[in-house]
Amino acid sequence: ISVDMLEGLIAALDFIEDRSNGVRCVVLTGAGKGFCAGANLQGRNTSTSKSGGAGSVLESHYHPILRRMRRLHCPLLTAINGAAAGAGMSLSLMGDLKLACKSAYFLQAFRRIGLVPDAGSTWMLPRLVGTARAMELSLLGEKLPAEKALEWGLINRVYDDAELMNEAKKMAKELANGPTKALALIRGLYWDSPENTFEEQLDLEYRTQRIAGASADFKEGVTAFLEKRPAKFRGE
Repeated sequence: ISVDMLEGLIAALDFIEDRSNGVRCVVLTGAGKGFCAGANLQGRNTSTSKSGGAGSVLESHYHPILRRMRRLHCPLLTAINGAAAGAGMSLSLMGDLKLACKSAYFLQAFRRIGLVPDAGSTWMLPRLVGTARAMELSLLGEKLPAEKALEWGLINRVYDDAELMNEAKKMAKELANGPTKALALIRGLYWDSPENTFEEQLDLEYRTQRIAGASADFKEGVTAFLEKRPAKFRGE
């Protein structure tokens, strides 16, 4: 990951968030044989750059990107097509649904260069696999193969390498054709739930359900059910 790549992600998010472009689902994957190997230690202004201190690019680039990914108006899939290491692993875990090929693996590589996990790793990992396994991955820096990651509950599906992108596109199409306004509200509920008490979450569900219940998609869903036909959702 270089600053140029991060700025490319920012530009992509600008496009996605512009509702006039009609984006209803996002698939994040890697180009080539891997998903993302983490920071480019030889590139300009990486998270290890001396300019501004180690981690300066976290505040200037990573954190704004991660916050925007969390608040997207549509589902986000990550299709992990190989190694997902360091901050690349963090990006892979941002998916609402995380799909991987059999040859993929996950690696908390930070300890290998004397850094701590960043880009949201220490928030996401314990919530996905528990503190004990999060500690194990971070302190030992061992590779976690895709199928073991599935057993641990880190990811949702594992496919043969040749089938990953076909399956990701199929799932993305299914989500994009769905009630994306409600799907966005659902992802928001689950993203926010770890920070809320039970009572706070009940209140959030109530307020969110009122929004969903006032949507055109809800009206269409009920009408289609009564008319015994497939619903035609517009994400409104």
